Amino acid sequence: MWSTDPRSVGGPLAHPRSVTDGERMKVNHLNCGSLRPWGSPGGLVCHVLLVEAADGLVLVDSGFGLHDVAAPAHRIGPARHLIRPVLDPRETAIRQVEKRGHDPADVRHVVLTHGDADHTGGLADFPHARVHLTAAESEAMRRPLTRGERRRYLPGQREHGPDLVEHDPEHGDGWRGFAAAAEILPGVVLIGLSGHTRGHAAVAVDAGDRWVLHAGDAFYHRGQIENAGRPPRTLTTMEQVVAHDRARVRDNHARLAELRAAADPGLLLVNAHDPELLRRAVADSPD
Repeated sequence: MWSTDPRSVGGPLAHPRSVTDGERMKVNHLNCGSLRPWGSPGGLVCHVLLVEAADGLVLVDSGFGLHDVAAPAHRIGPARHLIRPVLDPRETAIRQVEKRGHDPADVRHVVLTHGDADHTGGLADFPHARVHLTAAESEAMRRPLTRGERRRYLPGQREHGPDLVEHDPEHGDGWRGFAAAAEILPGVVLIGLSGHTRGHAAVAVDAGDRWVLHAGDAFYHRGQIENAGRPPRTLTTMEQVVAHDRARVRDNHARLAELRAAADPGLLLVNAHDPELLRRAVADSPD
């Protein structure tokens, strides 16, 4: 069962502050789950942020975990035949945290863009972490209303009883033109961006010299928000099929395209599954 704490640990923030030099956070870009869906040349990734903060580690999404590798049918369900995950234990967040010399117990928080299995699978590897998400997404995961929600939120993903902390960014004061945003941890802003799921969110992290905006599944391919060629039809079809609200998905594309077109050097925009955006982020990250 889910253990749910309804309190938001940070208030709404009209103008999120920049962290000081002493608090500056390092943002690492990880692939925590290679995917090989048909019709997707080069495959997809599960782009996870590992944030090194002053008081511990924060993950933005968690990719697939060791439990998924051990029991994919139970944990991922029939969707595994569509997304075709590689499920290499070396790609799991816990193994990559350890490889960087960190103790997995130092992962104090995980911030979720949403509750699909390829974003929540690693949670069970960090059972003591607090898991932050929108209240709407928490409600959808605990009380799915549609057949689509019942298919995507599998009980196996929450058997370990994660400690959820719900937030309502709708009560925030906005962030860079987004109507709903709240700082939930120092330098970490949760932005309501429903559409892909009922309570989908983007997550912005203040890395000191710039903000890193992880848009989750608000778009699948860079070609949907920038002049980078047409995205594979397989991806656009999949996006439409699984969307909770297709009109909001289109609206999110338009808003994110505006951000991309502005070319603000103080903002790095990434998503969950585009391997080229992950490659760019890794290449552009400080050592």
